[in-house]
Amino acid sequence: MNRRRCVAAAITLVCAVTVLTAPTAAYADPRPSHSGSPDSGSGGSGSGGGSDSSSSGPSSSGSPSSGTDRLEAVRQKIDDLYRQAGSATDAYNLAKEQSEKQSSEIVKLAQSIVKGQSKITALKKQAGAEARAQYRDSGLPPAAQLMLSGDPDSFLDGADRLRSGQQAQKNLLAEMDQTQKDLTAYTQDASDQWQKLESNRKKQAKKKKDIQQKIEAAKKLESSLAKKERERLKKLEEDQEFKAQTAWLSSGILKEINNKASAEGKKAVKFATDQIGKPYVWGAAGPKSFDCSGLTSQAWAAAGDPIPRTSQEQWKQLPHVQVKDMRPGDLIIYFSDATHVGMYIGDGAMVNAPRPGRNVTIGGAGSMPILGVVRPDK
Repeated sequence: MNRRRCVAAAITLVCAVTVLTAPTAAYADPRPSHSGSPDSGSGGSGSGGGSDSSSSGPSSSGSPSSGTDRLEAVRQKIDDLYRQAGSATDAYNLAKEQSEKQSSEIVKLAQSIVKGQSKITALKKQAGAEARAQYRDSGLPPAAQLMLSGDPDSFLDGADRLRSGQQAQKNLLAEMDQTQKDLTAYTQDASDQWQKLESNRKKQAKKKKDIQQKIEAAKKLESSLAKKERERLKKLEEDQEFKAQTAWLSSGILKEINNKASAEGKKAVKFATDQIGKPYVWGAAGPKSFDCSGLTSQAWAAAGDPIPRTSQEQWKQLPHVQVKDMRPGDLIIYFSDATHVGMYIGDGAMVNAPRPGRNVTIGGAGSMPILGVVRPDK
């Protein structure tokens, strides 16, 4: 019930932003806004004039303006560290996915090798039985036995059986030869897959270490701030997202985005929004925690339409659609390197797992730089 209230509140907030950022208001001042904006920071800098801001400079370390500048620099550094961790997480997830596929292939190949070995054993037994039968017949070849029978009818019937027997023996030998070749190929494939598996495991270990270092550095930087500074830092993050969403909505894009979700899209959206409040954990794909692409991939798996695990592979492999044509359930890929993904849920909003230290939440679809949109069920 609490989660439903959170969802309703988040959607209400996004809708409020949509109303407040109508094009007529957004185009009032096209110039870039800086710390003088009413939305920037909570240190009272919004009421200061431009001359105060320019004269204080770095030397006035005690001023609210310089404090906001310092926190903004910290925010950008933390954001950069988490972006780097996100990129490494995508590489880690891809290597992990490949390792899982290779492990599965190795298991299949091992099963094929066992079957092949069993088949070889059975064929050898069959060949041995025929050899023993010939030995029981005084060691004479079947053709010689027919010649010595002295019975024309028996000879003709035996000739037919002989030809059939010879063909069966040929087939037996050919089958043994092919099975042996298959066994050799399976063994080589298994060896190749094992080498790839080991290579990907090493990649995973390296990426895991890289991710942990970046996340720890970001956490250390954030924890070095006083409680009030951390609160102001969170406010700066929210302000940055709000400004980006406002700018996106100011283009009038929502007038064009009016497509309805498909049946599968509705299922994917329901799954994703049901996860709101669960923590972001890198490399996680549920059920208790998610990273960004873990959330979207599991949502579409729940909708019955599996998609690639990582945001970069989702961008590479899924059909692209124009932003103006997107509909609920579509995936919005963010940043030029496709290292973040969210799911569009309508009314200018998306649901995503933002970063370590944050929970799955609803945000503005334009709150981050959009690379493009992909549609899993196109």
